[in-house]
Amino acid sequence: MDASDELLRRAEPSALLSPDGHICSLNAAMATALGRPAERCVGRYMWELVPQSQRTVVECIVAHASKQRLAMRVLEFPRPGRASLVTLIEARPITPAAGEQLVWVHSLDVHNDLKSLLIPFRLSARSAGLGLCMYHPQVQQFEWLGGASTVAALFPEASLSLLWVFRHVHPDDRGSLRRLLNADATPQSPWTSLRFHTDQGDWFHLACQSRRIQLGCDGPEQVFGMIRDDTEHGARQKEILGALGAARRRAYAITEFSSALITAATEQELQQVVLTRLAAAFGGIGASLVLVDNGRLVVSSDAGLTWRADARCMSVDERLPMAHAMRTGQPLFISDQEEFLRRWPHGDAAPLPWPGLDLAMSITPLSPAGDQPLGVWVVTHDSEHHPSANERAFMTTLAELAGQALARIRSQQARVELATAVQRDMLPTLPERVPGLEIAARYRPCGAGLDIGGDWYDAFVMADGAVALEIGDVQGHDVDAAAFMGQIRSAMRAIAAHEPDPGTVLTRTNELLVTMDAPRFASCTMLHIDPCTGQVTGTSAGHVPMVFAHQDGSHGIRRLPGGPVLGILPDTDYPQETFTLDKDTALVMVTDGVVEAPDLSLDTGLEQTGTLAAQALHNGLDAAETADRVLDAAVAMNHSDDLAVLVVRRTW
Repeated sequence: MDASDELLRRAEPSALLSPDGHICSLNAAMATALGRPAERCVGRYMWELVPQSQRTVVECIVAHASKQRLAMRVLEFPRPGRASLVTLIEARPITPAAGEQLVWVHSLDVHNDLKSLLIPFRLSARSAGLGLCMYHPQVQQFEWLGGASTVAALFPEASLSLLWVFRHVHPDDRGSLRRLLNADATPQSPWTSLRFHTDQGDWFHLACQSRRIQLGCDGPEQVFGMIRDDTEHGARQKEILGALGAARRRAYAITEFSSALITAATEQELQQVVLTRLAAAFGGIGASLVLVDNGRLVVSSDAGLTWRADARCMSVDERLPMAHAMRTGQPLFISDQEEFLRRWPHGDAAPLPWPGLDLAMSITPLSPAGDQPLGVWVVTHDSEHHPSANERAFMTTLAELAGQALARIRSQQARVELATAVQRDMLPTLPERVPGLEIAARYRPCGAGLDIGGDWYDAFVMADGAVALEIGDVQGHDVDAAAFMGQIRSAMRAIAAHEPDPGTVLTRTNELLVTMDAPRFASCTMLHIDPCTGQVTGTSAGHVPMVFAHQDGSHGIRRLPGGPVLGILPDTDYPQETFTLDKDTALVMVTDGVVEAPDLSLDTGLEQTGTLAAQALHNGLDAAETADRVLDAAVAMNHSDDLAVLVVRRTW
């Protein structure tokens, strides 16, 4: 299967476009978001299928991606009779095996930062002179989201109870307020007049409208309201209220931005935080994030900042503003194109020329002077803009916070890659061909901590032609656990060369670990299989049961006799049993991460694994494909443990 086909198998909306924006293929989720059958979408420009207000945005992100630059933007997909879908869309250039360049447009997972999806609504509300709030019916709280400063100043806190709001609405208008909050009534209410008084006793005439939206493809439905102040006030009062509201809005945005940077766990999440929040936080019209990657600069944009050339060849040594800010660790402000060309005379011939005639630009490094350059972020403004001292201080502080988050993420990723490489090198090579048997194994580390653990599997041919199979799990997820795992596996191989019975192997291994006074313990299942007769002898040391699956689609659970985990109790025997593995039947051996989770019991996990394996055999899949299905299902459930699967199938 081509890699591009895999992109469309994702659950979230996903489409593949030609560089000029025609839809080549899409999945059902994207067709649903676009509001029409897939066959009516293929061949059309994607921006033709979205509302008029979204078309320019879609054109921009596709144009960026067609020039080999990643871009992302929040989009709203209206759904008749239902809440609108609001999601963060990424456009990314890809080159499938066939060699033809495509643009992959898909929805990103922002469950860790759902509030970023509301930023375009905040900006639209503010430009239209409206306030924006969210109602949370579970706790009966209103949350102020932003918008017009004059409306914001009417509310003393960012979060207010329903009771407080009811007390400040005129008694004759409280029924109208209840109808506005009835989320099931309609996706969008008509504008409704409400009389509202402040704590100081001043009455205001407000026009309000409620809307239902769904934040993210799998996110919650929310009710948010737009508020317009229809009261006539003196210019001085409006000015005072506006100044107070602007200060509150800036403080809230900076706090929210900081929190999102701190919680970003991957480089992509950091990109999402910056590109969805940066321009809005500092009154810009566009933002870019430029990161150093092996001495080259990687540029991503929110599509509000349009570069007129390809930046892929730009290096840290370029004599240009962004590279200069990185090397010196000093922020730059360039008021217009004239200043840019005066300071960098050959700038317009460089990989990243000035993006527009009437633009101002703030460039802030992500690391201070003297530190390793990490990158910069760029904010553009639609007219000459002179940032205040407070604005420069805020931007520098946040940029350094982003740099610290990026350094942390990259350090962790380097450790993860090293640990994963060590783990993979320690995993054994399975016998390539065993007449009468198919053997396959799969392993996936947990993705937490050092991303290295103690799960293992092994399979090797004995001197008598039989095959030994083992799977186990060492306590812990660190380098020591992996080293201990390697010791156990080596010991079991050495013992099995002289004592082939699985029960004896586990007994001797346990004696060895107890004598060593090992600081950890391990669970294990071991089998001895005769490929000619299908006779299986097995035992278990506190490990999860096996699953057996038949070609007719039936399955069951095999619980072996045995004893406690290895390395705890001395003088322990591990009784074994013998049974026959029938033709076209498979045994599926797993570690506990595959079949157990906080919301998944062991019995339920074993049943699910058995169902998957039996269906795979019924569909004619081999041992390797069966192992893939079992592992993929566990990965899809976001299990937080190492995952190991070992499948043996008798073919005759």
